[in-house]
Amino acid sequence: MLSEPRSGRLAAWGNALLAGLVSPDDAALAIVGEDAVHRVEGLPGESGPVGLTLALGRLRALGVKGLRVALPAPGHPLGLSGPPDFNARALDAEEAVVCHGAALGLIPEVYEAGPEGDVHVEVVWHCLAVREAPPADVPSLGEAERELAEALREATEVLSRLDVAGSGPVAEAAVDAYRARAERGREVLAPGYPPRAVRVLELAQRVGLLISVAYENGHGGAVSASEISARALALRPVERTARRAQVAAYNAFVEERERGVR
Repeated sequence: MLSEPRSGRLAAWGNALLAGLVSPDDAALAIVGEDAVHRVEGLPGESGPVGLTLALGRLRALGVKGLRVALPAPGHPLGLSGPPDFNARALDAEEAVVCHGAALGLIPEVYEAGPEGDVHVEVVWHCLAVREAPPADVPSLGEAERELAEALREATEVLSRLDVAGSGPVAEAAVDAYRARAERGREVLAPGYPPRAVRVLELAQRVGLLISVAYENGHGGAVSASEISARALALRPVERTARRAQVAAYNAFVEERERGVR
């Protein structure tokens, strides 16, 4: 939950490009981030993989008006609309981008090479057919914000009760990582996104931080198997809420365009 999903970067900056708010080169640079290179494979009209700039231009020519994010998990096809093959591949990747205006979707496949500390990352986005239907279980920004406020309280209570929110080195590192990430939060969603979407995404990341601390900071006071299981059960719906809110934030650009706000 702490790291920004690649599908989020692609959707956010792809939407800004489709709206004419950023240049193709700036969009591609933001999408690639710290990776080495991104390519898109399977685009209609292309015989092989192409770079991001060409791919985004091709998608626009194919009628794509916006990009939505899906962050599915087992038993929760969040943001997906089918068909089953696409859903299964998106679930395996734990993320996907679904096009608005053309029945296409993109699923990332990540390749890593090199020694620890000098890992070379390449990403291939597989372009596949999707079913044109409303995405599954995506709340509005207002719903997501209300749900997150409650989820944040629940997560904090669970961590305190199970004594896993201590100040050990792993927890401190997680907090430092979140703070560093928050400093860049205003740029995450790219130009054109409503301020409320930025707030919702930042809060979702904060909830994700607490969940990560709970799972990465050892067992804390949860010394028995039953207590560890109880912690997981308590945090699962909180994690689900945070994922739903992330998707709502990334998808806000398209939702506003559909309502005629922009």
